[in-house]
Amino acid sequence: MDHRWITLLVTYEPLEAEMVKGLLESGGIPVVIRSAKVTPYPVNIGRMGEIRVMVREEDREAAERILAEGNG
Repeated sequence: MDHRWITLLVTYEPLEAEMVKGLLESGGIPVVIRSAKVTPYPVNIGRMGEIRVMVREEDREAAERILAEGNG
């Protein structure tokens, strides 16, 4: 079965992305992190520094609920 992945969160902080990933995966939600960063250069200029936390479309509501509970 082919899943459509959507962006749940955009951040510029790798640690935040990893923390969100860990929280969601502990709730049973698969997560993919996509980064536009150019690794050898520690530069975050506009979209070059974006880190996208992505979930399957069918997991969006559950993921949003987990994040809301985690921030509460």
